[in-house]
Amino acid sequence: MKKSFYISGMGLLLLALAGCTSNYVMTTKSGQTIVTEGKPQLDKETGMTSYVDQDGNTREINSSDVAQLIKDN
Repeated sequence: MKKSFYISGMGLLLLALAGCTSNYVMTTKSGQTIVTEGKPQLDKETGMTSYVDQDGNTREINSSDVAQLIKDN
């Protein structure tokens, strides 16, 4: 019985960790640093990159203004 409880607990822990999103750090060509929740998405048609900021707001930036994108550990 303890073994099945332990395995169930580990399974729930893995599901919880899988649901977490990674943060990314975008640096603009002007030197601004933007921390995003989840990976920013590039819209090839408009040339804009959309992202969710730390306050949960969806924002867009011109992709040509982005100098660097790094996944935050």
